[in-house]
Amino acid sequence: MKIMNTAAKLFAAMQANPKDWQIEQLQTVARQHGVVWRHQGTSHCYFKRADGVTLSVPAHRPIKPVYVRQFVVLIKGA
Repeated sequence: MKIMNTAAKLFAAMQANPKDWQIEQLQTVARQHGVVWRHQGTSHCYFKRADGVTLSVPAHRPIKPVYVRQFVVLIKGA
């Protein structure tokens, strides 16, 4: 039996439905998968994988589905 933590559940839900997510939830998933992020008083949050691939996501609520889909691809490649 596989036990899923909160970040894994969030990621599975993002893959199933890319609508209505907040930047804090993306940051939680990124942290769990070893993707670093930076969001210092700007309108965008920057996610960076260990191999240097980056993604800029507007931090407005809710995040548009196109950015969530790009984030899922970024995480899958981590």
